[in-house]
Amino acid sequence: MTDLVETETRGSLGLIRLNRPPVNALGQALREAVLGAYHAFEGDPAIRAIVLTGSGRFFSAGADITEFEGGRRHPYLTELIAGLEAGTKPVAVIANGIAYGGGFELILGCDYLYVLPQARLAFPEIKLGNIPGAGGTQKLPRLIGGPRALDLILTGRPITAEEALELGIATHLAPDFEAAIAHIAGKVAAGLPRRRVRDLSVPGEVAELEQAAEPYLRKSRGALATAKGVEGVRMAYSTPIDEGLAWEQETFAALNASPESKAQRHVFFAEREARKVRGLPADTPKRPIAKAGVVGAGTMGAGIAMCFANAGIPVTIVEQNRERLDKGLAGMRRTWESAVERGRISAEEAAARLARLTGAVDLASLSDADIVVEAVFEAMDVKRQVFAALDGVCKPGAILATNTSTLDVNRIAEATSRPEDVIGLHFFSPAHVMKLLEVVRADRTAPEVIATGMDLGQKLGKVPVLVGVCDGFAGNRMFINFNREAQLLIETGALPWQVDRVLTDWGLAMGPLAVMDLAGLDIGYAIRKERAATRKPTDPYPFTAADRLAEAGRLGQKTGRGWYLYPDGARRGVPDPEVEALIEQVSEEKGIVRRPVSDEEILHRCLWQLVNTGCQILEEGIAQRASDLDVIFVNGYGFPRTRGGPMFFAEQTGLAKVAADVARYHAEIGDHWRPSDLLLGAAGKGRGLDATA
Repeated sequence: MTDLVETETRGSLGLIRLNRPPVNALGQALREAVLGAYHAFEGDPAIRAIVLTGSGRFFSAGADITEFEGGRRHPYLTELIAGLEAGTKPVAVIANGIAYGGGFELILGCDYLYVLPQARLAFPEIKLGNIPGAGGTQKLPRLIGGPRALDLILTGRPITAEEALELGIATHLAPDFEAAIAHIAGKVAAGLPRRRVRDLSVPGEVAELEQAAEPYLRKSRGALATAKGVEGVRMAYSTPIDEGLAWEQETFAALNASPESKAQRHVFFAEREARKVRGLPADTPKRPIAKAGVVGAGTMGAGIAMCFANAGIPVTIVEQNRERLDKGLAGMRRTWESAVERGRISAEEAAARLARLTGAVDLASLSDADIVVEAVFEAMDVKRQVFAALDGVCKPGAILATNTSTLDVNRIAEATSRPEDVIGLHFFSPAHVMKLLEVVRADRTAPEVIATGMDLGQKLGKVPVLVGVCDGFAGNRMFINFNREAQLLIETGALPWQVDRVLTDWGLAMGPLAVMDLAGLDIGYAIRKERAATRKPTDPYPFTAADRLAEAGRLGQKTGRGWYLYPDGARRGVPDPEVEALIEQVSEEKGIVRRPVSDEEILHRCLWQLVNTGCQILEEGIAQRASDLDVIFVNGYGFPRTRGGPMFFAEQTGLAKVAADVARYHAEIGDHWRPSDLLLGAAGKGRGLDATA
């Protein structure tokens, strides 16, 4: 028998162990090997039941995703499952670890599921713009009911062994493999029958499903995979199983070919590629991080400290003022308490996280920290003072990280005697929620510090992306230009609510003006004032209206008025005629004759500004790959995964068209639209951005 499976006879049990490291992905060769081993045991009269299990930490992580692009070969997963269901002997699964996607569907093609404590089950296909394609939408509702099945299919969330048992997916939770085998053997001796999930009926009424589906459909904002997931589960109530399975396979194939699914698969691979640092050997040593420190107990500092505590790393947070420290600690405590109330963590886990947190008002308390993250006011002189002080108190080898979002990490590092230990770790707000972490490599950052920063990002549950030093690094530099274009469009003739509508209809989580209101118009105002002296005379300055709103005390949601009105503390703003009048006044003062601006112009000018700036960043070596920029915008700026990121979207649109539009805007609007040489080169050669860079 092939090494892809290991077979063993345990009395009257035939054991098949999947053995395709690292994750037991169900590629064609493994499917064929499992089916062959099954038929051998099915034909052996001494075998009364067959048991499937996995090796290592995985039962099976699911389909071999590389087959999605290159085509599949027989036996398909659906054919393997049909083969298991066609036999006469009961089939049990011992889920020894992760069972995702096709691995979960393989389980549903068997009769009984035994879970070990470390087992995790999930249908992550929705995160790739698809639905389960080998029986998940038809069989899981038959096993646990439509609403509960819908939750797992449309969220992609993993469930524990305990929840699998509680839901009725698992029939038994065993402490270890041998206990599971012994329990199965006892059941077989007592006459264990076949129990095909496909033969069950969905419990409950379809009306319950419709009620459960409504919030998912609303939040998905028209995502095709979500609608098809609901449709599939609905069919399970009344459609014959074979008809439902045929629909599911056809739908899976259609979704797999859709632009949305291609975009989400791009992001899936891009996030994994972003972990790799070019020129940094895989065996580069990493510094141990057993204890962390954070300087600053404001919104960002508190969120960063929570990241460490959530990840099991003890952290000391320092604030020079006791009152501000207590306020920060209280806010963290409330956040964890709220998570308990919402059922996201247990009270015991909240207590454990709180116990990992220590507050202090003296930097000397950070003397034994392995890493210290500075999160103080965004001003160069303040940050250099903090780093000079940390240089004097932190132990040799401690990593000194700044959370600056725009400032020069090289200048910050110069304030210390150990610039090789200095790195940027740019968390995004709220830091304990947002997935993106820009790891900023300064000129003298040591290789092992870079490796440690990237590894730490993953340990903190973040998606780390390496960037270099420039004003705004990668994400904010692109976003600032995106936001500037939105302001120019407003001065030209668009209104804030039109700009936001166009971009949210296209898929952004929020429009740029609503984002400014959420963050506070005073934040951007202060940054612009600080940088006024360094602004080039030739640079357009379309933020006059935004400045006047801030100067008038219209700071956004927190004051109830900004670009929008927020009556009675509402979170969603409504258009304000006063803002429209202010915008018209500013345009008139600047001699701009306002004109109608089409939705298409708004979309292309905002998106292509992102793309052109991204190409400039690649030219300068600030980012390693175009796909890294996609990862940044999907995980840090609300860019829809179904679009794949701005660089991917540009390539799918056609770089020749994008380059032509950018060249036209350069001629019509101004020098800030000067086309990137990389963009022009890729468009001219008909190659992708990463292939051209």
